[in-house]
Amino acid sequence: MAKADVLFAAMCRRVLDEGYSTEGQQVRAVWADTNTPAYTKKIFGVVNRYDLREEFPALTLRPVPFKSCVDELLWIWQKKSNNIKDLKAHIWDSWADEPGSIGKAYGYQMSKKYVFKQGTMDQVDNVLWCLKNDRNSRRILTNIYNFEDLHEMGLEPCAYSMTFNVTGNVLNGILNQRSQDILAANAWNVCQYAVLMHMLAQVSGLVAGELVHVISDAHIYDRHLPVIEELIARPAYPAPVFRINPDVKDFYDFTLDDFALENYQHGEQIRGIPVAV
Repeated sequence: MAKADVLFAAMCRRVLDEGYSTEGQQVRAVWADTNTPAYTKKIFGVVNRYDLREEFPALTLRPVPFKSCVDELLWIWQKKSNNIKDLKAHIWDSWADEPGSIGKAYGYQMSKKYVFKQGTMDQVDNVLWCLKNDRNSRRILTNIYNFEDLHEMGLEPCAYSMTFNVTGNVLNGILNQRSQDILAANAWNVCQYAVLMHMLAQVSGLVAGELVHVISDAHIYDRHLPVIEELIARPAYPAPVFRINPDVKDFYDFTLDDFALENYQHGEQIRGIPVAV
């Protein structure tokens, strides 16, 4: 079975068996259908490691919407957009205003320019420059949790920081996430940041190595508990084969058509998952 399934099931089992319940406490999230509090079971400080040289970490217990994951990734990191009209999926609709903006969040922060030693540029371009020109640096990172702009964000960033490190010809990365809805977002985030690692490695002449995913508050919503129990009891399959167009050498030339998962076996999709907002 895929190693991503093993890590996912172990994380979920730990939350189910050892997690702290927030029931009865004051919580921010509510259920969209009833506006009642959305309580969770949670654990603190999850660290999952995925070696991208061994396999692509797509969950097989249920299908990951691969193209939608990549589309959101390109929306943030390549288009650097904060408008849902530039995004095919509707995952951000609940946090957007009438013109479609999610405020000064995600892509907006990626587009902000700063003065670096090599010139004025945004965070993505700084990473690209460093991976080609200063790859031994221990300061190759992005951070979109900008306190100055938090009050103007539709949702404060969940996945907020990437730290990159080059060892020999191998690119490794740490994804820091302050909070994660495990059922809705874990497989999605792991999949898309694995794609990002492959993109950055390819255009920098490197090999994608480890993706380390650090989650501060890893939680399962109360309505999701029985769904998770059923999901991790399912049979798992071998990891799919990840394909990336080898001809693309510029980060900004990638399109959705340049990525594919082959031989992707998976369980049935789960329909009608309740959403907490």
